[in-house]
Amino acid sequence: MSTGTGPRTDAAVEPARPHDVDAILALRTSLEDWMARAGVVQWPRGSLPRERVEAQLAAGEWHVVRGAPGEVVGTLRLLWSDPEFWGDDDAPAVYVHGLMSARSRRGSGLGRALLDWAAERGRDAGVGLFRLDCRDTNPALRAYYEAYGFTAVGHRDFATFRAVLLQKPLDGPSASA
Repeated sequence: MSTGTGPRTDAAVEPARPHDVDAILALRTSLEDWMARAGVVQWPRGSLPRERVEAQLAAGEWHVVRGAPGEVVGTLRLLWSDPEFWGDDDAPAVYVHGLMSARSRRGSGLGRALLDWAAERGRDAGVGLFRLDCRDTNPALRAYYEAYGFTAVGHRDFATFRAVLLQKPLDGPSASA
């Protein structure tokens, strides 16, 4: 898959399988640890319980990119509604959560490739919007999403954080077509 602008990466995105839970959690833990060391406030350590990943995986939400055998180097959750963050908004949209790429893949274009893949799933489904969020305490991630074409359209307040809601229209052919 071509990633449009920037580095090229060929990312074979596939549905996660039950045996991927440990690898997904290991990637998440490595990123939580890196964020804590770097002072990035996005995902606190231990904030994604195993039981939640197992339930989401059973619902078919998790997708992965594999590296070496047994290694997951990229992930995302693909959703068709997101009432937890977007409330009762029923606009046809594709939603992404859990976008992760291994630090060893930094600069490879893997994050963009995963976003391109999700956007293409939205286009294939005929939805007009691509949505995601990030904490308002993570301006670098927000800038990354805005550089991809997302626009902040609101906020959602939770007990311990505030999320910035971002979306972009899914018009025309994909950048990877």
